[in-house]
Amino acid sequence: MPSLDAQYVQRMEDVLALYEKPLNRREPVVCFDERPVQLLDSKRDMLPMHPGAVARRDYEYIRCGTANLFCAVEPRTGRHFVKATRCRKAADFAEALRDLAHRYPKARKIHLVLDNLNIHTRFSLTRRFGWKEGLRLWSRFCVHYTPVHGSWLNQAEIEVSLVSRQCLGHQRVASVETLRDRARAWERDANRHRVPIRWGFTTAKARCTFHYRPEDFIRDEY
Repeated sequence: MPSLDAQYVQRMEDVLALYEKPLNRREPVVCFDERPVQLLDSKRDMLPMHPGAVARRDYEYIRCGTANLFCAVEPRTGRHFVKATRCRKAADFAEALRDLAHRYPKARKIHLVLDNLNIHTRFSLTRRFGWKEGLRLWSRFCVHYTPVHGSWLNQAEIEVSLVSRQCLGHQRVASVETLRDRARAWERDANRHRVPIRWGFTTAKARCTFHYRPEDFIRDEY
């Protein structure tokens, strides 16, 4: 990570303070991230297993382009959201946030942890849905940005890793349709089990680990 500065500390402590708050179902804390997925198809059929031998897959494959997975998790409750899209453009992000907001119809405010990707802005929503509807949707969220080079503070990275291992694994996915089916199946199973994330890195631990005091970054404007 880079050397600490005032913005890094402010954003880090903002996110960590959010994680330390008690569960409030009217103001859920949701972490959001995305990951590209390479679409691959097998060049030859898999050799089936038979007595004394496991099934085997040829190492050669056919590239079928790329896709994207938007992933979100509510760490305290273990509630999951996964959406497969053909690409990762501003419109796709806007539609993913719309779908996410629909999951919390009774929430007064959704605290959303995001990294600093250029599409993670209000403009993505207003361009996709129009100024009025875009602003209305954006107002459902209170956005907390991680510091630059501080995406490790986003618990959605844990979610993305789980989806990558448990949903995709070493299997080859040749189409977006197949990716969507697998993502929906994984999401249903994950939401049945509702395993929360136990986040142990606190503001106090951050100050101890990085050897700083908050007053070290207070700027004298006079």
